[in-house]
Amino acid sequence: MDNGTHYRTCHLCEAMCGVAVEMKGGRIASIRGDDNDPLSRGHICPKAVALQDLHEDPERLRKPVRKTPTGWQEMEWDEAFSRVAEKLHSTRAAHGRNSIGVYLGNPNVHNHGSLIATMPFLHAIGTQNRFSATSNDQLPHMLASLEMFGHQVLFPIPDIDNTDLFICIGGNPMASNGSLMTVPDFRGRLKALKQRGGKMIVVDPRRTETARQAGEFHFIRPGTDAFLLMAMVNTLFADELIHPGRSEHLIKDLDLLRLASLPFTPETVAERTGIDAETIRNLAHQLATTPKAALYTRMGTSTQTFGSTATWLAYCLNILTGKLDAVGGVMFTQPAIDLITLGAMSGQRGHFGKRHSRVKGLPEFAGEYPASTMADEILTPGEGQIRAFVTVAGNPVLSSPNGRRLDEALSRLDFMVSVDYYINETTRHADIILPPTAALERSHYDIVFNMLAVRNVAKYSEALFDAGPDSRHDWQILLELAHKLEKLRKGGKLPIRAELGWRAFKQVGPDPFIDLLLRTGPYGTDTGRARGVLEPATSLAMSLLPKHSPLRSLAQLSSLNPQWQELPKGLSLKRLKENPSGVDLGALRPALPNRLFTRDGKINLAPRRYLEDVERLHQQLSATQTPDELLLIGRRHVRSNNSWMHNSQRLVKGKERCTLLMHPQDASRLGLQEGGHAEISAAGRQIVLPVDVTEDMMPGVVSIPHGWGHDRDGTKQSTAASHPGASINDVLSDDHTDPVAGTSVLNGQSVTVKVWRPKQQRKSA
Repeated sequence: MDNGTHYRTCHLCEAMCGVAVEMKGGRIASIRGDDNDPLSRGHICPKAVALQDLHEDPERLRKPVRKTPTGWQEMEWDEAFSRVAEKLHSTRAAHGRNSIGVYLGNPNVHNHGSLIATMPFLHAIGTQNRFSATSNDQLPHMLASLEMFGHQVLFPIPDIDNTDLFICIGGNPMASNGSLMTVPDFRGRLKALKQRGGKMIVVDPRRTETARQAGEFHFIRPGTDAFLLMAMVNTLFADELIHPGRSEHLIKDLDLLRLASLPFTPETVAERTGIDAETIRNLAHQLATTPKAALYTRMGTSTQTFGSTATWLAYCLNILTGKLDAVGGVMFTQPAIDLITLGAMSGQRGHFGKRHSRVKGLPEFAGEYPASTMADEILTPGEGQIRAFVTVAGNPVLSSPNGRRLDEALSRLDFMVSVDYYINETTRHADIILPPTAALERSHYDIVFNMLAVRNVAKYSEALFDAGPDSRHDWQILLELAHKLEKLRKGGKLPIRAELGWRAFKQVGPDPFIDLLLRTGPYGTDTGRARGVLEPATSLAMSLLPKHSPLRSLAQLSSLNPQWQELPKGLSLKRLKENPSGVDLGALRPALPNRLFTRDGKINLAPRRYLEDVERLHQQLSATQTPDELLLIGRRHVRSNNSWMHNSQRLVKGKERCTLLMHPQDASRLGLQEGGHAEISAAGRQIVLPVDVTEDMMPGVVSIPHGWGHDRDGTKQSTAASHPGASINDVLSDDHTDPVAGTSVLNGQSVTVKVWRPKQQRKSA
């Protein structure tokens, strides 16, 4: 790559920060924020600087490796592809298509090449045993969007740049840079909110980095967010504060929601939540009476036993108070590549519960089973048992509950292959590892996170480094495997037309698809003077063509749709290359009713599955926490997102961050001290961590960060191993799921904590 400054998007978390990379002598000299990036505006977090570390890491794999009795050995690509395809094909032929399992990690959604190639890859494998990080993360939000708005990825995003009241429950955007709310420089945006007289309220079991900046903060007992939110709904009805605003003519089943909320008065839920009735009423009143306000919930709320119901209620509160589709409230994005409309036009709005997992009977969502049942499906004999496994950019041993059990399950597979460039806690079980190029060696366009951004933008980054002839991009790996599997399934040879199609796909790569989607999208072709004729013709065609006609869908998506007439035009890959810092497409805009995909064009306020769960919620009202019970929650740090980021020395250095946080009252009661070590256990699973005593924790609650646990043998990550920590998922049970969606319960499980005594001390005692 030429010397000088090159502009990219950092993909190491959801923030999409623009970076300026200074090159000298073919190497990275510095990485700084790009002041001209329209979304991040010069902001970067410490993770962005670590792009250099990950690129230059000598332990990152560059060629395929296979496991042998004497260790890992490099192999050639052609041999690796053939070996993997033959093993997967023979497993399927002998045991059926569902004998292969696939796990997709969340880095895939940052990668347009991987996203485009994943579908033909999954089709070639043909298995129903598919898993991803979704069920350990945002599944309740996707289910609520599907049930209420008719599309699984139609997320309401807080209009943080215009709101005057931001209520954050179970989220920590100061550390995460947003999550299902792509918001780089949250600190700067919060400062602007305060300068215009606004306020932030945080509700959390821990006084987080975000909570320390709040104008109002309240502790809440883990797992009880649904009680709080239902009591707020109750208050709105009781105090006649229902004002849906723009959504009033679109909502249905308002009375069903009112009836469901009747038993949950603020007084009734106060003891359960740990928040007094007056505070609950005040929260509801502030949301209702502040014209520009947004209620936002995230991981702490969604990954708990009532995660689905809590997320639904948060959506309802924004709707009931007129904050949906309103400036300063929560709004729908209009990205340049509109996967929402693209999916709808192809009939892929999402689906739930079409089938259930073999062992636990958990529902699928969008074709995937919950990750918490992966070990069951591998370890339990019978038809459909997983015997071969594929992981792509994921480390579920550290990211899924009961990691030790999954560890054991993976060790029993007949065959495993991983597409990954590290030998980590999961991939160490693979027979073959196929390493893709690193982020700076491939082009980048963030399809997914532009759908979640607090401002509509578009940005394309060209590869910074030449990957070399002996490297493969992830999309090339997935397409090559898919091609070989299809040939084996067809007896070794494909029809000429199919063969030419595969060769063309592999030849052109993903970037032409990005260009096509940009040009045909809402910001695409600028027809100039002809617009006055073409736009009415498009509108007429849309009215005459059948509702589900592909031509009607294309017309609806195109820039000629009158719905998009106010949007800027002329977007293409060429234009993005000419503007390497990105193109600003404008603030979030009101989008209803055009953005609704429900069959009747209405917002479903009271889907049946949530109403049915209200009875379970009511039954839990009388449940109380036992005096010795401690509830475990996770946490996140601005220097840490996924486990593979612990391979960067600049991100893991400094004060130990994998610690147990607990309140002084709990520490004193249990005889624990600052800097001492505690044993955390549940149902025979235990880990040991140093203790941080802090009043930032709610009494009765302890916290462990996720992503650590680099103490397994056989990994090749010396930097991570020098700061191993312990995995929270080695304590959490994989039997605890939200029964509505099947989401893993990662927050609110009970644990026992005691002073750790090394084995020698125990023997001498």
